[in-house]
Amino acid sequence: MAAVQKMDVRAELAARVDAIAMRAAMSGPAELARELDCVRTLAAAHGIGAAVTVVHALDSALARGDQGPLIQGWIAILKDAVGTEAQAVRPDLFAAACTVRLAG
Repeated sequence: MAAVQKMDVRAELAARVDAIAMRAAMSGPAELARELDCVRTLAAAHGIGAAVTVVHALDSALARGDQGPLIQGWIAILKDAVGTEAQAVRPDLFAAACTVRLAG
């Protein structure tokens, strides 16, 4: 039963991330931050640490004034993080991999 619930949470998170991706170009940083906070809260409540780590990185990117492709890149990484099994990867290692991925 818990595995089914975790899958439902991951599906909900994936849908939220897809919605954020679609609206990102039209949304301001404050609106994106609010939506990301919902993702962070739900991910944290269900032990999806990789997603929480990426949301923190996205928050930092928004605070730096990043926009456009940089934000879309982080949102794509967030989508990957939502699909990552919680125990499959340590969040700090996921964050390091994200940095390398964005750096090219």
